Amino acid sequence: MTEKTAVVVSGEVVAPDAPAEPPEETRANPKRKNNRAWWLVLPVVVSVAFTAVIPLMTVVNFSVQDVFSPSDRLFVGLEWFRMIARDPEVRSAFVRTLLFSAQVLLVEIPLGVAIAVSMPRRGFWVSVALVLVALPLLIPWNVVGTIWQIFARGDIGLGGWTINNVLGINFNYTLDSTDAWITVLVMDVWHWTPLVALLAYAGLRSIPEPYFQAAQIDGASAWATFRHIQLPRLRGVLTIAILLRFMDSFMIYTEPFVVTGGGPGNATSFLSILLSKIAVGQFDLGPAGAFSLLYFLIVQILCYVFFTVLTRSGR
Repeated sequence: MTEKTAVVVSGEVVAPDAPAEPPEETRANPKRKNNRAWWLVLPVVVSVAFTAVIPLMTVVNFSVQDVFSPSDRLFVGLEWFRMIARDPEVRSAFVRTLLFSAQVLLVEIPLGVAIAVSMPRRGFWVSVALVLVALPLLIPWNVVGTIWQIFARGDIGLGGWTINNVLGINFNYTLDSTDAWITVLVMDVWHWTPLVALLAYAGLRSIPEPYFQAAQIDGASAWATFRHIQLPRLRGVLTIAILLRFMDSFMIYTEPFVVTGGGPGNATSFLSILLSKIAVGQFDLGPAGAFSLLYFLIVQILCYVFFTVLTRSGR
């Protein structure tokens, strides 16, 4: 007997009770919100406020003032921004930083993909290859700078001694600007290409095996398999790798500062090193604040351009 079937009670036909209608509030809002969940997000909001928002507001405050002492300040408006934008030294550092980032991407992205393609896909050697590739990423930045500072020296470093005495090339990164640039570039390639390789390897491992089996049945070459199967599937991973490597290379500081200190001359003086000299060396808080905000804005704009171009090209 269903709920709609009549029930006979004491010789009388009694209709079943109709189900009670839900309250009007429940009908209007079937899913009631639980605002107590915001308490779980509150620690994150507080942490971000203290680690990002408050320091950023402090930098904004310094960027519009001329600070003579903790109690003596003068409001100057956008004067420091105009001065930094017109400074030829800042423009030169911007060109050097942009050129360095472009060279890093042109070398590390293809090299990282090539390493990922050549790595084993199964068996014991997978773990060995992953550990060996990831080793440079485990070394701190200042240690990497110290290693290459010694390694590239012509008198005591193995790399510098080999270049000078075995290859017969006069190499001295402390005196020659080209040698210093190449040293910093090779050091960054050695340190961060494994990141691109690991990202690309993860993307390759996510490709289903039937794709490769079909290519093998069709007699596709290794290059055809890479071009038509592997490379299209790596588009999303390579977008992440390009953005990460661009941001990190454009903000590079520790390694070139340890190896060359920005020299010889201004050959390896990137934006980050110049900003450090203004903020720490000269203690000009107003220009340093304006410089850092412009630096931050440039990174955001360039990353947006990169992301837009890469995502639209994949459609």
